[in-house]
Amino acid sequence: MRRFDLTFTALHVPLDFFALLAAAFTAYALRTSSAFQGILPMLQGIPFREYLTIVLLFSGIWIILFAMAGLYSTTFRRAWNELGRLILACTAGTMVVIATIFFRREVTTSRFLVLAIWPIAIVYVWFFRLLLRFFRRALLRAHLGHQHIVVIGQDKTALDIANLYKTEPVLGYTVIKTFKNWNASSFDELKRLTERHKIDGVLLADPAISKEQALEIIAFAEAQHLTFRYIADLFAAHFTRIDVSTVGGIPVIEVKRTPLDGWGRIAKRLFDLVTSGILIIIFSPIMLLTMIAVKCTSRGPVFFHLDDDKLPLRVGETGQPFKYLKFRSMYPHTHMQRYKELAHLDFRNDGPLVKIKDDPRITPVGRFIRKWSIDELSELLLVFSGRMSLVGPRPHYPEEVAKYKPHHRRVLAIKPGITGMAQISGRSDLNFEEEVRLDMWYIENWSLWLDLYILLKTPFAVLSHRGVEEGV
Repeated sequence: MRRFDLTFTALHVPLDFFALLAAAFTAYALRTSSAFQGILPMLQGIPFREYLTIVLLFSGIWIILFAMAGLYSTTFRRAWNELGRLILACTAGTMVVIATIFFRREVTTSRFLVLAIWPIAIVYVWFFRLLLRFFRRALLRAHLGHQHIVVIGQDKTALDIANLYKTEPVLGYTVIKTFKNWNASSFDELKRLTERHKIDGVLLADPAISKEQALEIIAFAEAQHLTFRYIADLFAAHFTRIDVSTVGGIPVIEVKRTPLDGWGRIAKRLFDLVTSGILIIIFSPIMLLTMIAVKCTSRGPVFFHLDDDKLPLRVGETGQPFKYLKFRSMYPHTHMQRYKELAHLDFRNDGPLVKIKDDPRITPVGRFIRKWSIDELSELLLVFSGRMSLVGPRPHYPEEVAKYKPHHRRVLAIKPGITGMAQISGRSDLNFEEEVRLDMWYIENWSLWLDLYILLKTPFAVLSHRGVEEGV
């Protein structure tokens, strides 16, 4: 790892410690202020010297919790991913403080101090980390701390990555030279550049290079203590998550479809169960009013039914169909018109989905509940029952899934969701391939914090009315 990155990783520790102290002193100043004392007098004063000793001790414990949460990883993560880990670590630290007070039976300890430090610490630590992140990016933009590399390859991939490093200096790499071919002259020139200390690493961007040439480049990089990276071939790049084990001394690679394999699936199900139960309670008045409005303004059932008066099927995890619940927004017995009389109004001709523009089948109430996505609130019942998830790829009809290309079926690896990456990134404005790419990225990079981020961003996507779907 570069010394530049190691330096910034190491700086996180003293900055976090300083931020925790600042949070504790801020909470103390608020609690002992005359304004706050007038509202809620302290039962027993806390000497500052004693408070400082306690703060120093627990700040050290919190730093250990930060390390356990991966906040001092040498891999720089996205800011929102780091914030999730920070909230988790600060929450755990607060629980440690509360548990200590409970077991020591210190009933006179100010509850305000304990509870106030938690949000203040999150804000302060996050602020200083953002400042450090900003300073690091500013240095990289000025080409300070860059790793100087050579790129070996002549195809479009090699040219694209060299141009990317040139236009995006925040990535931290400067391309000194690009070798289109690997031969004796390029080997000699690479050796001269190394002797002049002009390069720090080699990037092999030619997946079609022969095995002998690749081994020669690797051997040279190791001998000269250069970092070596390579662009994976088509087969290797197709799989982003693998698990390596040995069978009788033979390495065997298992392709992991998603982090949801294992405990991730249990965590996601518990999250869905608790959150959907809470949301059902919160939105039950709106759902009840919707049911009354749908029933009173047009004939037919409250929930959408097919033309044969049966609940529709949607395709779920591993391609298994399930009965789908959605508040009815169309006139009864008009579903099949999407494939017949109204087929010429389909504006999603880029894939298997059918979406009707200015759909005449929609009732006045239906148009309103679609505009605000109220018709999808009934899906919370499917989440609670375990047939859907809060976040995931949207479920489609069996006749639409039947038209999937082989790579499209990868989105069936997990349960379908009420919302997902596509819904917060453009909804129906995206073409089908873009939607599949976003769903696959979500499947391969799932985390509870990503679910929470998507859920929090969904209301803003609904309020913007961007790409509201016009067909069922």
